[in-house]
Amino acid sequence: MWKVGLVGTGYWSVHHLNAWKQIEGVQVTALCNRSREKLERRAKEFDIPDSALYASLEEMCAREDIDIVDIVTGPETHLAFVETAAKAGKHIMCQKPFAATLDVAKAMVRIAEERGVRLMVTENWRWLQPNQIIKKAIDDGLLGRLYNARYVHTDYYTPRMAPGVELPQPFFREMPRLLFYEMGAHWFDTVRFLFGEPKRLYAELQRVSPHIAGEDSGVVTLGYDDNFFAVLDMSWATRRELEGKPPEQVGPMHREQMTIEGEKGTIKLYMNGRVSFIDAAGVESTLEAHTELDHAESHCRLQGHFIDCLNRGAPFQTRGEDNLKTLELIFATYESAATHDVIRFPRSGS
Repeated sequence: MWKVGLVGTGYWSVHHLNAWKQIEGVQVTALCNRSREKLERRAKEFDIPDSALYASLEEMCAREDIDIVDIVTGPETHLAFVETAAKAGKHIMCQKPFAATLDVAKAMVRIAEERGVRLMVTENWRWLQPNQIIKKAIDDGLLGRLYNARYVHTDYYTPRMAPGVELPQPFFREMPRLLFYEMGAHWFDTVRFLFGEPKRLYAELQRVSPHIAGEDSGVVTLGYDDNFFAVLDMSWATRRELEGKPPEQVGPMHREQMTIEGEKGTIKLYMNGRVSFIDAAGVESTLEAHTELDHAESHCRLQGHFIDCLNRGAPFQTRGEDNLKTLELIFATYESAATHDVIRFPRSGS
């Protein structure tokens, strides 16, 4: 039985806690948060006793019956929390974005390695149902040689973040790097999962909404050595996929589409969740009639993978050192947008 202590009982923690409940051989034994109100609310939802609630991660990690620390907090806390958990000999699952700089991310990887504990970054987007289906189709050779991919994410979110409007994650308003830092961690990890490591990156970014500090729209082109390229067209400030007036409650809707062209045909992910294949003759057939950006279930797959790898001693798909490559793409996006230059990989010194 793997015993889990979770730190960070805010907005997204419910997905982690629900997933742990469904995985055999796992028990959540403690929760930690600075806010007593959020801590007690989650504890009540998941039947965690008051004696297992902590305001300090050091206190929680002093418990010998905790094997794993699940960090569900912002990146500014990650270095200190990873260091605390690693010193206590706990394996670590750490929320994305992993770190605000590459040096901090490398430090966390080094700390875990020196302390002999396992470290995985919580990148759930690759575990979403449509991305798993598309990955299998590519690996099965359905498309043959790949030509290009277009990945589109649309939302009408940031223009609705006016002061005083209640938001699930109000700190988004103040983030100097927003869309391709907060969500780019998902998108770049997914692109790497599907297509491997790019050799070139070029980015153009915009801030559309007056209510935020960072960017909320952008296009990134990733080039590969074999003449394949992928385009990421992402916006939290577009009306183009709205189906009527958005709901009064302001929150993300996360609508995604993807088209992947290959020598044998084309895979299309439609916004309604359908995944289809168009063969070389132009005949379209359905691979999956309906998929979802099933965040809750994706966490079951991700956290199940974490436990399975611990049990087998196998490497995590999104182990800390692998996530350094995702972070490189995130930070290169901002560099390219600022300088209007193409960024090439591998970078010197990386």
